[in-house]
Amino acid sequence: MKKQSQFTILLGHIKEHSSLYLFIVVLFFMGVIFGAIVVNSMNFTQKQDLLGYMSRFFGQVEEGNFANTKDIFFQSYFHNIKYVLLMWVLGISIIGLPVILILLFLRGVVIGFTVGFLVNQLSWEGFLLSFVSILPQNMVAIPAYIIIGTLSVAFSLKMIRQQFVKRIQEPFFQHFLRYSMAMGLICVLLVPASFIEAFASPVFMKSVISMLK
Repeated sequence: MKKQSQFTILLGHIKEHSSLYLFIVVLFFMGVIFGAIVVNSMNFTQKQDLLGYMSRFFGQVEEGNFANTKDIFFQSYFHNIKYVLLMWVLGISIIGLPVILILLFLRGVVIGFTVGFLVNQLSWEGFLLSFVSILPQNMVAIPAYIIIGTLSVAFSLKMIRQQFVKRIQEPFFQHFLRYSMAMGLICVLLVPASFIEAFASPVFMKSVISMLK
């Protein structure tokens, strides 16, 4: 019964915010597309400099000279936690709404640019490298970013509505508690993403780089 009740609450949340989820998903993937397009605006020198840096990095990965996996895990996880906390703070501030949308768009831009650059410079080899180095952790991280963005925007809109539409009186503390608990749950769900990035992706990358030599 408890599991069924939780599922019902989750389903109700998705139905209530379905249009907002759609908007966030579209915004994020617009960022991905924009990031891929930006690669074509780079001049030859910029591409060569960046390619040289990435080639050195891949060489280190092949030799096994990458950072300690435990350090990578904690660095990745704390980076994700800082992002969640920033979105949480922006969600409880009325003026944070546009910043939330910009941050989500930029998240997409970074992913799109990285994949676009690898494919642009290394063709199918770049696609294979991006597939094993970027996709695994982002299969967990991207849905988490979309949920974070939707929750933050939804709570910010509630704040705006309560502030400017005086006849609407919503239980603020109850919404705030649910919002904070949901963000805490997202922090837990991001642990697998950091684990994959630290322990699985380097192994996949080393295997692919060795295979392509």
